[in-house]
Amino acid sequence: MTGDGTYQEAVAAGMLPSEESHRALLQSIVDVARAIFGAKASSIFLLDHDTDELVFEAVSGEGAGDLIGMRIPSGTGIAGWVLVTSQPIVIDDLSQDPRFSRDAAERTGYVPTSLMAVPLVNQETSLGVLQVLDRAKDRNVALGAIDLLILFANQASIGLDLLQTARRARAVAERGDGPEAVVARLAALLERSEDDAAALRLLESLETVLTRLVE
Repeated sequence: MTGDGTYQEAVAAGMLPSEESHRALLQSIVDVARAIFGAKASSIFLLDHDTDELVFEAVSGEGAGDLIGMRIPSGTGIAGWVLVTSQPIVIDDLSQDPRFSRDAAERTGYVPTSLMAVPLVNQETSLGVLQVLDRAKDRNVALGAIDLLILFANQASIGLDLLQTARRARAVAERGDGPEAVVARLAALLERSEDDAAALRLLESLETVLTRLVE
């Protein structure tokens, strides 16, 4: 078995993560963030290190369904500033901020007037940006707005990291075939796993594959 067939069988066997489940996690984060802040839109960007671009991975509200997969240069606008500086930001009037890229906003089909954004970071590695556009000014938020958004960012960082892991595993799966490719995929997942039970299951699967290799 080769290519997608290998990958799909590995997913079915529980040896590889499903990209769809991680996308669903990211989508739930932007949906809840938009609802809590009463915002017009919320989105999650993933940094593509290979192309140095920010990619829309999840969108709620304005642009939902149309922006997924859209790319912008990593240094563009407020999102780019947040990515580079790893600093959260709240801007109530974007028209007065020179960092705001109106051209990039127009390409998305929605030009906001205010914005909140926080970096998505895992172990000091920049993963992307979570932003909320045009939040309701009269919405009563128990925690400080940026502190609450950081809580969402922590969950989004986990989701993005899992999504990247799934994609790396798939890339390995599609490059190889046979038991050796399965071993490579399992090893890649074990390196990323923080779940002892999941790691144990993977080790057991790895043991089975290795046993077959030496038979």
